[in-house]
Amino acid sequence: MIKINKLPIIVFLIPLVLLSISCKTHKSIIDKTVVTELDIDSYLGTWYELARFDHSFERNTVGVTANYSMLEDGMIKVVNTGFKNTLDGKQTIAIGKAKIPDSNIPSKLKVSFFWIFYGDYYVMDLDKDYQWALIGSESDNYLWILSRTPQIDKYLYQALLDKLTARGYDINKLIEVPQKKMQAK
Repeated sequence: MIKINKLPIIVFLIPLVLLSISCKTHKSIIDKTVVTELDIDSYLGTWYELARFDHSFERNTVGVTANYSMLEDGMIKVVNTGFKNTLDGKQTIAIGKAKIPDSNIPSKLKVSFFWIFYGDYYVMDLDKDYQWALIGSESDNYLWILSRTPQIDKYLYQALLDKLTARGYDINKLIEVPQKKMQAK
């Protein structure tokens, strides 16, 4: 009969179990709740991306805007525009579509830029006058701060960061997105 020393197996498994628990605990501390009311017609139009978590599909893109418009079939047209590396760089445009899968929760949208593959677009917090929005997803890896204007007051920006911190997001991972200065009217 072969004797197996269980100690090395236990020593190997304990860190794996603790790591697994740690990862699950970390994900559960992010508050991804969405706004309870969203008037999609008020949300349509142009939004400026002020900050985001880094991800491959927008890497090195600045001056990013998103324009949302209603299509005849009830879907939402999404046009994301930005510039590579600098505000004078090559313009990039991505055209997609969005839908509201559950009309009872209009603030949980699905967005697609490629065929039938959709990603989450959660409106987690929103100004009562639709002047800024905090956007997330089911994943902790996606986060955006959007505004109707290319710049906002530094105190408002800090208040938005505080909201995200209170939700459990690591705001140190946010990348501020340079925008062109507003033209004087």
